[in-house]
Amino acid sequence: MTPFLQDGVAEGDVVRFTVSPDGLCWATGRVEASGNCTVRVLPNPRGPLGPSAQAVYDRLAHFGFGGETFSKELPLVAFTLPAGADLPAIKATLQQGEVEGWWSFEVGCATDEWEAA
Repeated sequence: MTPFLQDGVAEGDVVRFTVSPDGLCWATGRVEASGNCTVRVLPNPRGPLGPSAQAVYDRLAHFGFGGETFSKELPLVAFTLPAGADLPAIKATLQQGEVEGWWSFEVGCATDEWEAA
């Protein structure tokens, strides 16, 4: 599962965690990094793609990584970018989409490879 609400961790990481009173697990530290990155993309409801999470998936489908949508009401899409993915091309596409008003994106967990891309 891709982390939606916590920065500094990615799917596949080995982490220490605590359980909140409402039963949610929150990472308190990373024991071993997976090499994966976490990116969250929120479609611009007034942009060319509208508020469609599916349109975000469609724009990024050719990269071959999966994602998860938070909800219909909040079409935030969280992606796990696997180690070895074409990070320069992915980063360029995400930046282009932001410039063209398709979406806003943030990186929840970056690797050195992402930073260098």
